[in-house]
Amino acid sequence: MKFIHYLEKISGVSIYPLISFTMFGLFFIFMVIWVFRSDKNTINEISRIPLD
Repeated sequence: MKFIHYLEKISGVSIYPLISFTMFGLFFIFMVIWVFRSDKNTINEISRIPLD
């Protein structure tokens, strides 16, 4: 049997994609706001971490 058949038997399973999409959207919005509000020196310092 395919995995989708198991998911169809669970009641209320359609809420999980909505919750995960909302969490991804909030995280993405938070990161965009953080990047635009942060200082350029902080961004440069963070970008040099892998090279140090």
